Amino acid sequence: MDAPLWTETHAPSLAELPQAEVRERLSRTVDEPMNLVVQGPAGVGKTAAVRALAREAHDDPDSDLIEINVADFFDRSKKEIREDPRFSRFLQGQTEFSKQYRRGGKGNKYKREWSKRDMISHVMQELSSYQPASGAYKTVLLDNAETIREDFQQALRRVMEQYHRNTQFVITTRQPSKLIPPIRSRCFPVPVRAPTTDEIEAVLGDVADAEGVDVEPMALNLVASKADGDLRYAVLAAQHAAVEGDGEITVESAQAALSEAGHDDDLKSVLDAAAAGEIRDARKRLTTLLDDEGFGGQELLTELLRVADTYPEEFGGPNLIRLHRLAGSVDLDLAEGSDGRLHLTHLLAAWAGGQSELDGEAFA
Repeated sequence: MDAPLWTETHAPSLAELPQAEVRERLSRTVDEPMNLVVQGPAGVGKTAAVRALAREAHDDPDSDLIEINVADFFDRSKKEIREDPRFSRFLQGQTEFSKQYRRGGKGNKYKREWSKRDMISHVMQELSSYQPASGAYKTVLLDNAETIREDFQQALRRVMEQYHRNTQFVITTRQPSKLIPPIRSRCFPVPVRAPTTDEIEAVLGDVADAEGVDVEPMALNLVASKADGDLRYAVLAAQHAAVEGDGEITVESAQAALSEAGHDDDLKSVLDAAAAGEIRDARKRLTTLLDDEGFGGQELLTELLRVADTYPEEFGGPNLIRLHRLAGSVDLDLAEGSDGRLHLTHLLAAWAGGQSELDGEAFA
């Protein structure tokens, strides 16, 4: 769709969030700012809730809400971070002085290139040290924080301690257990549950009214039911249905939109890249599905296997049986919250390389 996405043009205010308990918890923090961990499944509105809070709490939210998807740091090389226009101005020179003590007790200063951890810590410190454009504090949002490694979390903890007077840190995550206890203890938890079908249907009705789109009542119920708690999916599917229905959301256009609103093409492109031995490309596509589309590791594994099963002419026979067998080896790791990107990439590499099992030596 070329038109602006409804998820952006109809971003909710704090009072419009569908979950009453989330509205209540966040409203309490408008006048009493505190660090937050906003936790819940993909697509339920965690980031939208934080943006709504910022618009309520800041006179100049465009300046005083700083959003960072952690994939912008942790899934990039040092070169990619260095060249990102949002961060490059903080990383001029990229060296720091250290001391190397020699025998005899005399120190010798030397320069070394910053490690990735140094770079990330420095950027976070610089962003956090700025005075707010309006009011007494600004908000730094760290989105999809479940991918932050523990050593980087320790660095983040120190930044949070150092700049707590003028910076509110808000962390969104699908897996709060991945956060280290010192960070969790410094943040007020805000659970965001999946909205009910009725709540999603009400949101879709409000958006359709605002767009001036005619709606068949059963069409909205169909979209809301199919969304299964994923509000983002529901809003985008409703917009697609309006396009399919020439400005009207009908049962027929909703059914057509729902049949096309999935990610089967993206999932197949992952399998195609892996089958061709292009593992780096497959990993990039996995990252997009995990970070941008909000898939969990186990959910993405299930979807990959489903798509592989629907293309027997390409992935069938012994090759498909081997993929399912390899998948069984990583399912437990994914269930325990291990790095989904790492294990799924290993799975695809083993499948493409003819490995019969997943072991550490295969990916050394």
